[in-house]
Amino acid sequence: MPTARDPRPRSQQIAAELRADIMAGDLPPGQQLLSTGELSEKYDASGATIQNALGILKSEGYLEGRPGKGVFVRPNQQQTITPADYATPAAAGQPYAWITAAAERGQRGAYRLLDVAEVPAPVQVAAAFSVEAGSPVIRRAQLGTLDDEPVELVHTYYPADLARGTALAVKRLIKGGSPAVLAGLGLEPASFEDVISTRPPTSEEFVALELPTEVPILRTFRVAVAASGRPVECQVMVKAGHRHEVRYRWPS
Repeated sequence: MPTARDPRPRSQQIAAELRADIMAGDLPPGQQLLSTGELSEKYDASGATIQNALGILKSEGYLEGRPGKGVFVRPNQQQTITPADYATPAAAGQPYAWITAAAERGQRGAYRLLDVAEVPAPVQVAAAFSVEAGSPVIRRAQLGTLDDEPVELVHTYYPADLARGTALAVKRLIKGGSPAVLAGLGLEPASFEDVISTRPPTSEEFVALELPTEVPILRTFRVAVAASGRPVECQVMVKAGHRHEVRYRWPS
């Protein structure tokens, strides 16, 4: 039986090897890469192929060239997400927990509200809310940024009968985020279920997240359930897959 071979161009294969080493920490932030000649020898590839591979990683934000010095791994490559950190409502008058966590890391986090509308429920959302697909739901679309760079596109859905007449249905950012509103309604989420997947980006995601190439996106579909057992919120959170990783802890 013939041995399977990677059909990708050699430059993409080398970029993938280097990317994996960076993401695993084997090439840490600030580390200088081998010279082009040394990389050519290591990977048995031409100098042009090596330069193409490095160009891919530079465009993705993994590497930076320093004139007269060489190519180095850029700092702050991956953002580690711990979902449980953002479930608790913020204290009165405090920003959403995601923004507070960013500040603690020395970053400036913010959300930009893109749209709030009553829309037909997508199939996955309708199933979570136990309603017919196409039933009206309230959708809030937001773009999260860190230090003014887009990092997360979020579509959040609520049952229409729950959200109508509340801040969830108003086209305005919510102090403390949606957990604060749900807590005020006596519907603070008591449990969550995340389904995480990867896929190529849609045009909307590619543009909103300013992706350098068609890198995969990390998609989280989250259902928040109140203590009564009622699902009260569905979120579709999309991030650049090559810049994020998710951390879960057991027991929580």
